[in-house]
Amino acid sequence: MTHNRSCRPMRALMILGPTASGKTAVSLKVAQKLAQKGRRAEIISVDSALVYRGMDIGTAKPTPEERGAVPHHLIDVVEPEESFSAADFAQECERLIGEIAARGAVPLIVGGTMLYAKALREGMDALPSTTPEVRAAVQKQAAEIGWSAMHAELAEIDPVTAARLAPGDSQRIARALEVWRMTGTPLSSLHSGAREVDATLRVAALLPGDRAKLHAAIGERFEAMVRAGFLDEVRGLASRSGFDADAPSMRAVGYRQALQYLAGEYDEKGFIEAGKAATRQLAKRQITWLRGMMRADPSIEVFDPYAESLDSIASRLTEGIERDYFHEVTADNA
Repeated sequence: MTHNRSCRPMRALMILGPTASGKTAVSLKVAQKLAQKGRRAEIISVDSALVYRGMDIGTAKPTPEERGAVPHHLIDVVEPEESFSAADFAQECERLIGEIAARGAVPLIVGGTMLYAKALREGMDALPSTTPEVRAAVQKQAAEIGWSAMHAELAEIDPVTAARLAPGDSQRIARALEVWRMTGTPLSSLHSGAREVDATLRVAALLPGDRAKLHAAIGERFEAMVRAGFLDEVRGLASRSGFDADAPSMRAVGYRQALQYLAGEYDEKGFIEAGKAATRQLAKRQITWLRGMMRADPSIEVFDPYAESLDSIASRLTEGIERDYFHEVTADNA
């Protein structure tokens, strides 16, 4: 964390990175090191899957022991049938930052949902919520004509949004079409453009330099999830009253593939390979987001979790927090 006395004070530290890069371990080690110095930290999850109750194994949710050691927030806040948007996250996170600061602790905002991070750092336009009926109608049409045809339909009503989406990006195509059907207004016209980044929200990026090691970690973790009962977890969710296979929660990596397995579309080996592949694609998107953020904001401090030890990364982050959040200036920095 480069110290700049002319910049606005730090009010939270964001620890961002792709899936399986060690974000949870780093944040817990930072909290531990702060505790050794008589400081306290609280963790705010910036993860679009951890907000859902009952989705524990497939999301690699922090364990009860980890959550007992350090207070965690924005975990288990909505049911899988409900929606929780990036705007909802930004609003809740701002509230929590203030409350944590008032308790004399430092907020650590930790996760890999880059859209949520962007919404918090730059603000976000208020977009209309969809209804189950509209969402179901879009999904039904997509099942009939395919997502390439849905993308073509979007290009006619909102060419700006269609131009930035791949024809297979079903989640974002669906969202844009839902907004159009709810409001009669193209999604692109509801975005007011780039905003100034909130410099008081400092960012540390965990960016693995060895992609093969990251892919191996992803594979090992997915297999561990399956052994831990991931499929039983999804069976339980699917048996709930009001379960919606097209709900945003079921777009989480692994859950869609698990539902397809339960429907007979994969054998177990195929399901596991599909889940790993989807997780690798997620990591690739997260890394692309991070690199874009780094190009736009040179103040982001970058760590390679495969080239530097957990203890070293946590020590450097703790020193920055001591200096820039708690304003403890050592003789070397004076």
